[in-house]
Order: sequence, then structure tokens, then C-alpha cells
Amino acid sequence: MRESPPGSPHLSQRPDAPPGPRSASPHVLVADDDPLATGALAWLLREQGYQVTSVSERRHLIEALERARPDLLLVDVENIGPEDEQLLERVRRDERWRDVPIVVATALPSNGRSSTPLVPPRVADDYVTKPFRVPELLARIHTQLRAQSELRSARAALAAARAELARAREDVASNRQIVDILHEVTGELSAMEIYRILARRVSRALALSRCSVVLASAGDAVGNVVASFEDSGTPNLEIRLDRYPEIVAALETQRPVLVRDVQSDPLFEQTRKLWIEEGRDVPIHSVAVLPFSIDRWRSGVLVLRTERHERDLTHDDVEFAETVVNAAVAAVKRAQTLESTRADNRRLEALATTDPLTRLLNRRALLERLSREVDRAKRYESMLTLLLLDIDHFKRINDERGHLVGDGVLRQIGALVDASVRTVDIAARYGGEEFVLILPETSQDGGVIFAERIRESIERYPFDASSEEPLHLTASIGVATFPSPRVESTEDLFARADEALYRAKSSGRNQVRT
Repeated sequence: MRESPPGSPHLSQRPDAPPGPRSASPHVLVADDDPLATGALAWLLREQGYQVTSVSERRHLIEALERARPDLLLVDVENIGPEDEQLLERVRRDERWRDVPIVVATALPSNGRSSTPLVPPRVADDYVTKPFRVPELLARIHTQLRAQSELRSARAALAAARAELARAREDVASNRQIVDILHEVTGELSAMEIYRILARRVSRALALSRCSVVLASAGDAVGNVVASFEDSGTPNLEIRLDRYPEIVAALETQRPVLVRDVQSDPLFEQTRKLWIEEGRDVPIHSVAVLPFSIDRWRSGVLVLRTERHERDLTHDDVEFAETVVNAAVAAVKRAQTLESTRADNRRLEALATTDPLTRLLNRRALLERLSREVDRAKRYESMLTLLLLDIDHFKRINDERGHLVGDGVLRQIGALVDASVRTVDIAARYGGEEFVLILPETSQDGGVIFAERIRESIERYPFDASSEEPLHLTASIGVATFPSPRVESTEDLFARADEALYRAKSSGRNQVRT
């Protein structure tokens, strides 16, 4: 990497900065009232392969966002104030930029306390303090862009699933106009429920004593009876397909098979001999088999049968059943599309509320959950304890062993914290090496006991550092409880926990303070 241009006031560059994503070429909008700083940041990011748009007056930020449509917004401020917060909150609320991560570069407060939350999480996804190190800045930008890419991919997949769902609904609506029999299968049903309804309703409509759905594909030796009108108590019964030539023929040709009389039709010649050898008296008279396909991997047949004293099956029966099968298959696909959409919704929700590195809650989700828990504590007059945990000397890990090792350590700490909490507790990554735990219905004494257990677990844990010797770390934890003196809101709760964390740090680290 070339040297920074002269006059750059904010960059503290190292030669081991990670290479930027040159092939993807994301677009970064840099906003700074200092033209020198703006130029330095723009030059640095272009060197890493990013597209860059600069704006030197933040009053023009909205106009620049509308024009540039960036993938990430980097705002450089000396000390973030109310006007800056209002501007970034306005960007946050705008639907057009809901997926654009915001990274703020700002100066440390005069007291130099690194544990103080410098930038409110409601206005930014991440922040870096100045003078910042180039590797740290690039790593934070890369992390936010990666999370944004995953979120956009999930939204695109969800949109495609919804489009497929709409098409499936159109198919089902059209088929309902053709045959009223399928009114029962157009609700919120699973595929197996639809198969059972199909067998029952077709058999009743055609006055048949036997009707079943068999799942199998061409070339299979065994089929699976998933629905049977004549024997509803034996779902998922396996049958040998070599004993059912009509099913084999339908699967191989993918065309309906109609056998008016199994005692004379050539298709059953070998099967009749087998029945005689086994001494079996098979009462089946007429058979119709209609193949269907759900997708490339799943297929099956609807099997209609009559017995000796019953009528012959006809082409009209086949045509009617084929119409119903086609509509039922559309209903099955719809059911599967609905389930896929629900799964995509769950994944999207998890992506929007989860820290991509540790898989714990992110700051935005944490604050929403904390607000609800504080309201619940007020309503039921219960207690709530918050733990603010900071890994001691974490900066050394990134400096001495690199960000990949640092990220691995954070993942392990996230897993360690997640395994230690109760199901009612809430664990989140607050930012950097800071974690927050919310303990509902827990007093200060109970919170301190829990915090000591977490601290000891981290102190004992051999953190995996790839090929190197295991790392041994410590953590400092601040504890605050709601309600208590000077704690009447979520802001007070965070402030008291932060003060306690500062005392733990200044007293030698690796301890719990209230």
C-alpha cells in the first residue's frame, strides 16, 4: 500500500492492512466537514478497490445519498453531537436506505474511557475511534458490507419465494373453479394432509371402495403409501412395486394407465401367474393409475381400484381424477412454498437481529428487548439486572495475532456466554469486544454471582488461536440493577453498568464491580 497523502489528520496506518474486496467493488459514501480528511479517506478506500463518493458538508448528505445510492455510509466527526444524531436518525428512518450500514469515526471523549458507548446504536451500526488504525477501519467496513450482502440476499430469496407463492395461489384458484372437490385442500394444510383428503374425496366422488396415494419414482423398487381411503390407519406403508405392474407402467411412461379388467389385460399376465402360485384370491377388478410430479426429486401416483362386484373404471373417471390430481399437486406445491416462505422469514428475521460474527443479538435488537424487559419490570414490580462485559486487553490480540484470530476469539466468547445463560436471559454483542447480558427477575446479588461465574469461565477457558498456543483471557464486568437509586430508565441502567465497568477496569481488570 502506498503512503497516505500528506495532511491526513485521522489515519494511523500499518503495512498489514487487509486487502479490500476489489472484485465486488462496493460503493462507499464518505461524509466529513474537513475536506482534507474526506480526501484522505476517499483515497484510502479507492486504494482498497471501493467506489467512493465524497461529501464535505454534511448538510448535503441526504442529497448525496439520493444521488450515489451507496452500499455503506462512513461519517467522520470529531465529536458527535445532537445535530449529527438527528441527521443520522433521519437516514435510518428512510426506507430507501434501510439496508445501508452506517459507520461513524469519532474522537475519544476527553477522559479516554474506551468502555463508554461513544455513538448511540440507534444512529449507527458501528463506530471507530480516532486516530484510527487503517486495518481496524477496513475490517469494520468489510464486516458491515458482508452483513449487508447477506441481508440483501435473504430479502431477494424471500421476494422470489413470495412470487412463487403468488403463482401457486393463482394455480390453486384456477383449479378451484374447475372442480369444487378441492375446496378442502386449499387451506393451510401440509402435503400429507392434502394427500389424505385427495384419496378420501376422489373415492367418494367416484363411489370407489379403494383409492390411495403412493409416493415413488421410476426405477424405485419400493413405494410408500402415504394415504389410503380403504385403510386410513396404516400411513407410510411400504410396498414392493414389482407386484404392481400398473404403478410401474405409470411411473415409467408418466401417463395415466387404465386397466378395465385385471383378469384379462396383458399387463397383468405375470402378476396373475404369481397370484396362482401363491394361492391368493385377489378381488381387484379394474385399476386406474395417474402419475404426478411435485419436483425433480418427488413424484407419485394416485391409484383407483374397483372390486369384482363393482363397475369398470372408465376414461371419464381417469379424466376427472386427473383434473383433481393436477389441482392437488398445485396445492401441495403451495403448501411447500408457504413452508419455504416461513423458513425464509425466520432466516431473514434472524439475520436482521443477529450479530453476524457471534450469532448473539446485535445492538439494535438488544435495545428493543431491553426496553420491553424494563417496561415489564415496571409493570410487574420485578427486578432486572444488566451485565456489561468487556474483554481485557483485546486490542493486543488484533495487533499481535491479527483480526482473524480476534474474530475467532469473539466467536468463542459468544458461544461461551450463550451456553451460560438461562432461556429467559438475553445475550448480545454490544460492539467490538463488549457484550451485554440482561437477566430478568434477578437482583443485584444474583447478578454479581452470575457475573463472577462468567468471569471465571472466561479466565479458565483455553481460547483456540489456530496453530498457536491457546490464548488465556480475562474479562471485566460492570453490574447494574433496575430499579435502584439513580436507575429509572434504560439509559440510566446502561450508564450505571458502564460506570461499574470503568471501576473494574481502573482497579486492575479481571473483576466484577457494581
